[in-house]
Parts: sequence; C-alpha cells; structure tokens
Amino acid sequence: MKLPLHNTVLVLSLTLLAACAASGPAAPTARAQTPVDTTRKPAGAAPTIPAEDLTKYRPVFALPAATPAGTTVAKPAAPAALLPKAAPTPTNHANAQLEQRLRDQAFTNQNVKYTSGYRIRVYLGLERDQVMNIRRQIISRYPDETDYITFKQPVYRLYVGDYLTKLEAARGLVRVRQFVPKAELEPMQVLINKVP
Repeated sequence: MKLPLHNTVLVLSLTLLAACAASGPAAPTARAQTPVDTTRKPAGAAPTIPAEDLTKYRPVFALPAATPAGTTVAKPAAPAALLPKAAPTPTNHANAQLEQRLRDQAFTNQNVKYTSGYRIRVYLGLERDQVMNIRRQIISRYPDETDYITFKQPVYRLYVGDYLTKLEAARGLVRVRQFVPKAELEPMQVLINKVP
C-alpha cells in the first residue's frame, strides 16, 4: 500500500521537474552587431534634432599679458560693494532693566553652595585608626585640602578635596596616590569655595 503512494509522489515530482526545466532560460544567442538606440524621443519630433548653439552664452576671458621676469603685476581695485565695511562703534549702553536682572542673578548665585564636581575617595574600610592615620598624613602634607570622613556603620569613608573639574581632581589624585595607591575619583556634590 505504501509503495504505490511512493511511486505516485515520484511520478508527480518528475513531471514538475520537467515543467520547470522547460520554462528555464533559453540558450544565449549571438548579439546584434550594431547597437540599438535606446534614447527617448519626443512624440511627433523629427528623428534628428540639430544641437542648439550655446557659444553666445559662454563667458570669454582675456588672456593675461606676459610680464617680464622680476616685475610684479598690480591687482585691479575691488568694487566698493566687496570692500569690508567699517565696524560699528560700541555704545556700552546698559539700561535699568538689564542692571536689575544682573543684580538678581548675582543675589541668586550667592545662595548657591553646592555644585556637581569630584572628590577623591582615599579610604573605604572598617578601621577607624587607619582612617585617622591617612587623614593626618594628607593634612600634614597638604593643609589647604579639605577632608570629609563619613561613617555608615560599619564602614568608614575618607574623601579629600572639592574639585569642580575632572582635570583638577586628576591632579589632586596624583598627589594623594603617594600615600594611598588605591585612591579613586568619585563624582558628587561639592562645596563651592566662597572667597570674596
């Protein structure tokens, strides 16, 4: 019973294969010797259209005159429209409204105490004595640096400096790594120095 079904499928697949082979591409033929003109031609136009003469629209430039060696040629003066215009004179006027806004902004800036910046994390650990020893070393070497010790049970953290830019913080990190090679930069809110 299975054999006739198998034979039927085989016969059908052979007929499909033969049909596909018959509809395949034909063998290549020799091409024509003369190329075929494939340009689009307007309807009702003559087969050849004479080319339009555009020479009257082309610019003509005069050839430069030959100059003897060692002499310089003076450049023609530029038209007045191409010369640079004189800069306007500044008036330095500041009206009352602008002055008031500047005063308001200065007052607002006086109240800002923190900004985003960087601090150097010098120590992160469990021992208080070690934190204090590292702090004493840094303060004795760099007294102008501010230090911050935080304690969240059971971890002590020692931070040094209030740096506004990463470049300043990197310079401070190089100095601190003499004492603590594992010191790292951390971005955080830093105190703005209020020096009047």
